Amino acid sequence: MLDKDISAQLQQYMGMLRRPFTLTATLGSDAKSAELRELLEQVAGMSAHITLRTDGSDARAPSFALTRPDGQQHLRFAAIPLGHEFTSLVLALLWTGGHPPKVAEDTLAQIKALEPAQDLNFEVYMSLSCHNCPDVVQALSLMAIFNPRVRVTVIDGALFPQEIEAREIMGVPAVYLNGQFFASGRMTLEEILQKVDTGAAARDAGKLSSKAPFDVLVIGGGPAGATAAIYAARKGIRTGLVAERFGGQVNDTMEIANYPGVPETNGPAWAAQLEQHVRNYEVDLISAQRVAEVIPAAQPGGLITVRLENGGTLQSRTLIVATGARWRNVNVPGEQEYKTKGVAYCPHCDGPLFKGKDVAVIGGGNSGVEAAIDLAGVVRHVTVLEYNPDLKADAVLVSKLESLPNVTIRTHAQTTEITGSQGKVSGLSFKNRDSGASEHVALQGVFVQIGLVPNTEWLGSVVQRNPMGEIVIDAKGATSAPGIFAAGDCTTVPYKQIVVSAGEGAKAALGAFDYLIRTPAAQ
Repeated sequence: MLDKDISAQLQQYMGMLRRPFTLTATLGSDAKSAELRELLEQVAGMSAHITLRTDGSDARAPSFALTRPDGQQHLRFAAIPLGHEFTSLVLALLWTGGHPPKVAEDTLAQIKALEPAQDLNFEVYMSLSCHNCPDVVQALSLMAIFNPRVRVTVIDGALFPQEIEAREIMGVPAVYLNGQFFASGRMTLEEILQKVDTGAAARDAGKLSSKAPFDVLVIGGGPAGATAAIYAARKGIRTGLVAERFGGQVNDTMEIANYPGVPETNGPAWAAQLEQHVRNYEVDLISAQRVAEVIPAAQPGGLITVRLENGGTLQSRTLIVATGARWRNVNVPGEQEYKTKGVAYCPHCDGPLFKGKDVAVIGGGNSGVEAAIDLAGVVRHVTVLEYNPDLKADAVLVSKLESLPNVTIRTHAQTTEITGSQGKVSGLSFKNRDSGASEHVALQGVFVQIGLVPNTEWLGSVVQRNPMGEIVIDAKGATSAPGIFAAGDCTTVPYKQIVVSAGEGAKAALGAFDYLIRTPAAQ
């Protein structure tokens, strides 16, 4: 089943096993059961530490459980974990076999210390082609392996479509806890622990509040925030970074092919490399935390206070806000279900994925028309939908758009639904606001271009913001508040691109350092 190269790599990993365990398979007489048997036989043959049994009696077949001799592990795959989930299988084998996970010691301690009122029985539905699923699968697997009160079943929806239909699951990963819906979409291990460990918030708040003041504290873990932290740490000053989700919007980008020096990668992979780069320096990385409020320093050189939603507080001599922006949603059925499955927000990043296909662009402003012009050179056909009677873009852009032979412009068009088939976008429905008639266009991609919303609402009047909510900054990234800097998509800097945000993060860090050496600390 596994080709020669993958088999050789897996053989090396199986050499890292340190303790025995059993793979117990529940199999039927179908082709998928035969496929799973072949995979497990191949895996078991790679290590004397692995025993394979095929006499399982689980309700889901095909499936298999990984069990230690002490019986204190409850992890099952109702799947043939290949594709994107092959790494999840390898890690589950390694962790079960005694190889230590690459996770922070305090996080692992938190997993082991979980004492829920009742056992946590997780079911996570995934797809082998889903690039968001492995993070959730691996996080829950780790919890099941290191805490006997956690039970996890990983289910391939394609193998058990009746469960997908019964639970009306429209997107993966979808997680259920003790039979009730728990969460959907990408989640980190820290985020899952926060939801199930009811005492974690209070413990974290106390630990965070006891931290010594930083010289530079960065809010946000996207390209701007990560770069700012790297540049600050390289100056040898005390640096912290607090982020709700490391990587930010980058995690939702399927392809990155325009970052200098990186010919091709994908968002999640690039975000992981970015996080590792930050961890290479002495940066106090505070993850899975949301900032609620910033209290400016009473005087230049004084300490800025950052209050977190869990009640904890952090202090720093300077602050860099790099909270990014989020795409404005159309808020119609199908948009959330088909994100990264045909619904996209960045034509520069994702446009090449739709080469030779039919797509739509929702939005007739400058960003929408520019996106349509860009896409017209790549895709087969572009349909532009604008809610108003006329396109709002600059005349020169509209003229260019109208000259393109593979573009159709529909004004007075109100998008009503994004439709899909086999897990991908298949079309778009809209209403003609003149006639009231409904129409449907068959296509493979929908680019939403109705603007970005900066993640700055929580700042209130602490710093000056423009009418769009963007933080106003100067050439050094400084805001209107002494000691507070900002960078990236949450600011007035034009062109919301990864490479621009990274450069702005570096500039803000250098600006903060310049402020520190020129501003005496308040006594």
